[in-house]
Amino acid sequence: MMPEDKDPGVSMIELQEEFIRHMERGGKKIRMLALVATVTGAYFAVSYFVQLVVVPYGLGVTSQTVDLVAPGLVAVGILSLAVSILWCYAGARNLLFERRLAERIREVRKLQSETAKKYGLGGQRQGTSSVPPD
Repeated sequence: MMPEDKDPGVSMIELQEEFIRHMERGGKKIRMLALVATVTGAYFAVSYFVQLVVVPYGLGVTSQTVDLVAPGLVAVGILSLAVSILWCYAGARNLLFERRLAERIREVRKLQSETAKKYGLGGQRQGTSSVPPD
């Protein structure tokens, strides 16, 4: 409920500010998860590529304790490689999304500070955030 002495416009501005802070915090989490997913996916993709191509064909090692060119093992390796590449793709897409989100938030912050200057609200919390800028 809104207190009786608070103007609806002020409440709306405060709600918008809280929403933007929430988006900034979420953006930081998205960036971290996307980086982890991208690095992990890249590691697995390189690992599977080495196992499927470099070891048997580049180094000529075709038989160890297990047969490296066995159809079942190669099929599992190819499937794992495909999943790793998709994992990298998803992480990269999340990173791009987070960048666009951060850019939009910066634009909103800039508009907020311009509006605050225009209406003489420089002493208020307009354009500030608990999340440090990039």
